[in-house]
Amino acid sequence: MSITVTYTDQIAVLDLGNDENRFSLGFLDDINGHLDDIEASGAGGLVTTGTGKFYSNGLDLDWLLAHGDQMKFYVGRVHALFARVLTLPMPTASGLNGHAFGAGAMLAMSHDYRVMRDDRGFFCFPEVDIRIPFTSGMAALIQAKLTPAAAVASMTTGRRFGGADALRFGIVDAIASEDAVTDAAVAMLAPLGGKDAGTLGAIKNTMYGPALAALADQG
Repeated sequence: MSITVTYTDQIAVLDLGNDENRFSLGFLDDINGHLDDIEASGAGGLVTTGTGKFYSNGLDLDWLLAHGDQMKFYVGRVHALFARVLTLPMPTASGLNGHAFGAGAMLAMSHDYRVMRDDRGFFCFPEVDIRIPFTSGMAALIQAKLTPAAAVASMTTGRRFGGADALRFGIVDAIASEDAVTDAAVAMLAPLGGKDAGTLGAIKNTMYGPALAALADQG
């Protein structure tokens, strides 16, 4: 299943798919194309979610192992997606239907809000255990959204947070049953529409200026 978009009232619901939803180059092209369409539509908000066991497992590590010479290019593409979602000129929420690991969890962090399934699925930054340090941009993104205590708990330990645990640490803003995650995310955004897109986009660019600069810096 490829990425699909439906609308609930004025809110775009983008489904990442029903597999691990890793960030292949084709996936990055596809999601950016859909974001182009969503912005052009004048949508009042964006919810991203998945179908099945995973929200997203993040980086396409198999591709990276086979194309190590293109790592800088690939990471730049991933950073650009995070920066784009971080500054979308509309309210955004991720509906975590299942596992969100690594860069998949960072994509969730790029949204304004997060709603997580309450009974199954983990939110995890496994980088410390798989021996892949965070880039400066990734660290800046996470630390722009989490308290210092939550950043230490999630970034330095590889801890797998279930829904209630993630809510307690402020990693997510709400939890819901499996069949209510997307609806809860939509309901969270419903009262927030109608803002001037240019103003909202400018505010987000200012709010997250240091993180955006780190995401843009490829060394």
